[in-house]
Amino acid sequence: QVQLVESGGGLVHTGGSLRLSCAASGRTFSTYDMGWFRQAPGKEREFVGFITRSGGFTNYADFVKGRFTISRDNTKNTLYLQMDSLEPDDTAVYYCAVRVSRVTYSNVRDYRYWGQGTQVTVSS
Repeated sequence: QVQLVESGGGLVHTGGSLRLSCAASGRTFSTYDMGWFRQAPGKEREFVGFITRSGGFTNYADFVKGRFTISRDNTKNTLYLQMDSLEPDDTAVYYCAVRVSRVTYSNVRDYRYWGQGTQVTVSS
């Protein structure tokens, strides 16, 4: 089992940037594909992006439009989400999770061991 702790959220203005981190416990982080999701008030949790265990492949939701970058440092057991050109619609709680199913990489059901989330608020 792995425990995940997100951090780095906060309040920024439109066009600003934030870098989220997801610290993982245990020694097996490098064996996990990882994902970032977000959930806005009153909405379902949605896929943001995915990265393979080696970091060699990433994939993003269409709404990212080249603004976000996922990376990882397996020596530090840490996953990152660099978010640039933030917009008010990006306001949400952001979560990281471990991908446990190979059916898809964008479905919430394919992930487990969710962190507690970190709040991102973008003001207009």
